Amino acid sequence: MDAQIMKLRKKLKTKLSASRYEHSLSVSFTCVCLAMRYEYPLDKAELAGLMHDCAKCYTDAEILKYCEKRRIPVTENERLAPAVLHAKYGAWLAQKRYGIQDQEILDAISCHTTGKKEMKTLDKILYVADYIEARRDKARNLPAMRKLAFEDLNRAMYQIMKGTLDYLTKKGSSLDPMTAEAFAYYEKKYQKNKEET
Repeated sequence: MDAQIMKLRKKLKTKLSASRYEHSLSVSFTCVCLAMRYEYPLDKAELAGLMHDCAKCYTDAEILKYCEKRRIPVTENERLAPAVLHAKYGAWLAQKRYGIQDQEILDAISCHTTGKKEMKTLDKILYVADYIEARRDKARNLPAMRKLAFEDLNRAMYQIMKGTLDYLTKKGSSLDPMTAEAFAYYEKKYQKNKEET
């Protein structure tokens, strides 16, 4: 896996902007740290983090066109908010262009922008790592989320989803139904756990 990661780093460095490449490396390293904490295979976490934004070298319009050309299903909401589509197209690229066959990695890449119901450990690691990586500095709650991520991955994911939905609602942006469904699923789960403790 190490040789594959080094090879993929070289390829991505030529495809992504310098800042996007640095973000991808930072997410990759954050995924590895979270994988150590939650006893998940480090190499899979590193690879998912590295490849999560591999489609970010294209514009939203290009990604939409490529998804249609390759018959990757696109919802009406994704057409209205195409920024989330780089995850779906990125999973396709990771498999078809970069040779990644591990379905867990592909699934994590595919849902890293929206989340989904019943996320697996790698899905959660990538979703949280993308939010908390060291180069991020916009969200006001970052210090708390960074700490929480290493204390309770599920709660960190829930809080990040909640904050993201609140932000998008206040901004008047359209919400992807997948994110709303994922949040409702985890909110129900989170409330149930609160009642049991």
